[in-house]
Amino acid sequence: MQVRVRTERQTPDWTARYAVRSGVEGTINEFAHGHSMRRCRYRGQPKAHLQHVLTAIAVNIERLSSRSVTEETSSLRSPTAFQTFLDQHGIPWSKSWRSLGS
Repeated sequence: MQVRVRTERQTPDWTARYAVRSGVEGTINEFAHGHSMRRCRYRGQPKAHLQHVLTAIAVNIERLSSRSVTEETSSLRSPTAFQTFLDQHGIPWSKSWRSLGS
């Protein structure tokens, strides 16, 4: 059993799945220890949910602000069907969310 598991850990599929798991566990650890999410400030599920959502938004803003402006995304998503339709008909659309405000 142990030999089979050790050989399975060497496959690219296993390492890809583990990388996702590692990222999720790191995020959960950051919330639990870095932002005191084990205890809730408020009573009641709606208020507790609001606290969790606002904390998640704050963490996302913090992560985005720590990235450099010139840092490119690791993998660009393929265009959606709607974006492909716009391209086929020559209709301009914003290629990046960064250009929406300008």
